[in-house]
Amino acid sequence: MASANGESGTVVSGLEDNRGEEERESLSVEQIFESKSVPPWQEQLTFRAFFVSFVLGIMFSVIVMRFNLTTGIIPSLNVSAGLLGFFFVKSWTKFLEKVGALKQPFTRQENTVIQTCVW
Repeated sequence: MASANGESGTVVSGLEDNRGEEERESLSVEQIFESKSVPPWQEQLTFRAFFVSFVLGIMFSVIVMRFNLTTGIIPSLNVSAGLLGFFFVKSWTKFLEKVGALKQPFTRQENTVIQTCVW
């Protein structure tokens, strides 16, 4: 078959390109991470996890104190802390990856450490 630029070759349809994505989407989270071993606890406690936890802890402490002193309500911001922690570390690792300074990819265990340390 001829390609768009006139060269002969095979044409790959969009359906064939997405086959790998569809197969991966049909797997559960447990099946995707089944082949990966859980790192030892020393590798789960990283500087970036503690740094993000520290920044988010200060930020949420100020928010909760302000909200409590103005309304008398103490909000539970666990979900917000988890989502913001994931966002900060994921953004940080993408930036470091582009710069070429990424030593270790962001792991699920690091996200758990962040959520635990913030609250």
